[in-house]
Amino acid sequence: MVSDYDYELPEELIAQSPAPQRDESRLMVLDGDATLHRRFRDLPAFLRPDDLLVLNETRVIAARLLGVRERGGGRVELLLLHPADSLRYDPRAHEWIALAKPARRLRRGDRVTFGTLGEGVVRDELEEGMRRIAFDLAVSFEEFLERAGQAPLPPYIHNDSPEAKERYQTVFARLPGSVAAPTASLHFTPELLEEIAGRGVEIVRISLSIGLGTFRPVTVESIEHHVMHEEAYAIEPPAAQAIEAARGQRRRIVAAGTTVVRALEGCMSAYGRIDAGEHVTNLFITPGFSFQVVGAMITNFHLPRSTLLMLVSAFAGRERVLRAYAEAVTKGYRFYSFGDAMFVTGNDALHRG
Repeated sequence: MVSDYDYELPEELIAQSPAPQRDESRLMVLDGDATLHRRFRDLPAFLRPDDLLVLNETRVIAARLLGVRERGGGRVELLLLHPADSLRYDPRAHEWIALAKPARRLRRGDRVTFGTLGEGVVRDELEEGMRRIAFDLAVSFEEFLERAGQAPLPPYIHNDSPEAKERYQTVFARLPGSVAAPTASLHFTPELLEEIAGRGVEIVRISLSIGLGTFRPVTVESIEHHVMHEEAYAIEPPAAQAIEAARGQRRRIVAAGTTVVRALEGCMSAYGRIDAGEHVTNLFITPGFSFQVVGAMITNFHLPRSTLLMLVSAFAGRERVLRAYAEAVTKGYRFYSFGDAMFVTGNDALHRG
């Protein structure tokens, strides 16, 4: 039941703005029965020299658009999710799937104007507030996003400063396509990654374009009835080979974030191995799932009743995770996107490597 993943969170612990420095965030370490409290800069001490650390190098696009509905002149907000015919970012696409707000006032045939930059026409009304939008632009799509788009910061972050926008990208973001950041990786600095590599930890990068599958809330009471949206991910051949080699050598694979967990375990579930290429996954990880790849993970503190909290609970044990969350509240940890982090080892022999 979804209510099994509920908890109380005081408003003051919801992170409204980024910490002064990325690696200054607090780090809770769950290792077996031990719970330790450190700073994120202490993470290298908990990694093994032969670990393989996997990062998600997706880049957040300026996916939030504010326009004016031609019929009636009302203001419309669109959150671009992905091209209409693909889950992968493509600046050449003319039609996109977007979340509309207010969706009930945006009907098929309506036009949304964006000043002199162009307009979008609603081609289809989809479920869950989504719309298929055909764009007719006076500039390239990338220039359009640069001039008209805004960073898709979560609604609980009332901070649109340049600092907040900069902090909503990882320092290794490279491949555009996400509408939300892989928040567990927002804590890394180039210096910290260099220190980790200097300890003998191998680092590889994959890409998962974060969309509805990651951030859509669970609105049904029974987990089995939740529909997980597909997300696109890509694993280049050198990364796939490195991950497969680590698996074969029984080295511990550390996932930086739930998106990495979902991509790796989704790939293993679909192909029986880490398969290089471009793929999609709608894997919904809940308690009882058998992890085949990931042995430890880095993650932030997530929303109650969310699929991300369920994933972490599946990995580390629900009671163990909820006890940690209760302790985090008591000790004043910051929650959600600009919040603090956890380093979690698994509960079974596979996770312990």
